[in-house]
Amino acid sequence: MTKFLKRVWRNYSKLGRRKKKNQTWRRPRGRDNKMREKRKSYPAVVKIGYGSKSAERKEIKVIQNLADLENAKKDEFLAIGKVGKKKKLEIVKMAKTKGIAFQNVNVEKFLKMQQKKMIEKKEVLVKQNESK
Repeated sequence: MTKFLKRVWRNYSKLGRRKKKNQTWRRPRGRDNKMREKRKSYPAVVKIGYGSKSAERKEIKVIQNLADLENAKKDEFLAIGKVGKKKKLEIVKMAKTKGIAFQNVNVEKFLKMQQKKMIEKKEVLVKQNESK
């Protein structure tokens, strides 16, 4: 699929290809805009027909809590919603025991990072207690 970018994205590094957050589409509206006129050799303009087929689209179920995860099946496409770190950690641990994978979180990597952060936090607390 084509990534639709603003017309002048090459002129500004802040709109570039590596800046995901700033890669937003804005319809070209100028009177003499070649892109709006759909001229040859200019970037494509968003229009009906560029989307993926509905049969190919994955239906992603968002997990907000442990109850949602218990009702989920292994073959479904799952994603963890906007939850805090503590609840996310619980969900990921339970998913690991069930053998469930998520689309937006690497379970093994997330657990390893959290464990590493906990060890670092304990070391800092020990150093603070020794200095007192």
